[in-house]
Amino acid sequence: MEGSANERLDFGKMGYGCQHYRRRCMIRAPCCNEIYPCRHCHNDATSMLRNFIDRHELNRYDVKQVVCSVCDTEQPVAQVCTNCGVKMGEYFCEICKFFDDDTDKMQFHCDDCGICRVGGRENFFHCKKCGSCYSVALRNNHMCVENSMHHHCPICYEYLFDSLKDTTVLRCGHTMHYECYDEMVKRDKYCCPICSKSVIDMSRTWKRLDEEIEATTMPEDYRNKKVWILCNDCNDTTEVYFHIIGQKCRHCYSYNTRLIAPPVLP
Repeated sequence: MEGSANERLDFGKMGYGCQHYRRRCMIRAPCCNEIYPCRHCHNDATSMLRNFIDRHELNRYDVKQVVCSVCDTEQPVAQVCTNCGVKMGEYFCEICKFFDDDTDKMQFHCDDCGICRVGGRENFFHCKKCGSCYSVALRNNHMCVENSMHHHCPICYEYLFDSLKDTTVLRCGHTMHYECYDEMVKRDKYCCPICSKSVIDMSRTWKRLDEEIEATTMPEDYRNKKVWILCNDCNDTTEVYFHIIGQKCRHCYSYNTRLIAPPVLP
C-alpha cells in the first residue's frame, strides 16, 4: 500500500504546467476570479489588455484556491489534492502559494525576501541593506546600495526583485539583468546606466588613451587651456588640461569624466 500511495503522489509529475513552471495545478486569481497556470501567466495576459484600467498584477499571497490539473478539482491551497491524492507540486511553499515539480532548481523560501528563490539556500545569503539574496561569493565582496534589487532593470525596465531572469551586481552596487548587462557590454557600453561608474576594469583602455593623447598635439589656442572635470568613477572634481580625446582624473586616473565647464578661448 505504501508503494501505491507513493505512486499516486508522483502521478503526472513534470507532465503539467506552463512555460514558467512544471506543476500539477492551476490557480484561481482572486483579483479577477479567472483561472491561470501561474501568476506569471496571469500577469502576462492582463498586461496585454487594451483597457489600461483592467491591467493588474496578481499578488501571490492572496491566492486561496487552486485547481488540480489531474482531476480538475478546485480546492483550498495545499500540496496534495484532496480528491485524487497527487502532489500538485513536488516543491510547495504555503507562504507564497507556490508549486513546482522541477526540484532541480533547488528552491527555497527566504523569510527576509518574503518570496521563494532558486539555487539552494546554502549558496545564498540575504543582504539586509541591498534587500535581497545574493550569491555567497558576494558576501563582504560587493558595494551595498540601499534596496538595490527593489528597482527596475535600467535596460529593459522589468522589476528585478522577483524577476525570473538572472541578475548581476555591478561594481558600483547597482543591479540589472545579466543578459541586459551582457548585451550592453557587447555594444561597447562600459558605464552603469544609473550612476555612470565603470562596470569593468578599464585600466588598459586608459593606458591606450594616454598613448593617443601623447601622440596628438592640440592646436595652439587649446594647448594650455584648463577645464574643471567631474570623475564618474571616484566623484572627485579636478582642474586639468583640456584635450579633444579626453580628460584624465588626477585622483584615480580614469578617463570616465565629464566637463563641468568648456574651455574658454581668448
